[in-house]
Amino acid sequence: MEIKLNGEMVALQDEVKTIQGLLAFYKLEDRLVIVEHNREIILKEQYESTFIKNGDEVELVHFVGGG
Repeated sequence: MEIKLNGEMVALQDEVKTIQGLLAFYKLEDRLVIVEHNREIILKEQYESTFIKNGDEVELVHFVGGG
């Protein structure tokens, strides 16, 4: 499956089916992340129940500490 992730087309492995799976794949599941799926903000409680389909658009914004 291919999705547009942060403006770039990426191919996902077959086991990535939900927003939660996508975050786990990119090792972001334990970070504070804002997720937009097809132009809608997804709440953390919805990550496991929000399925990703071929051609979807996903934006991930996570915060990085620093000085």
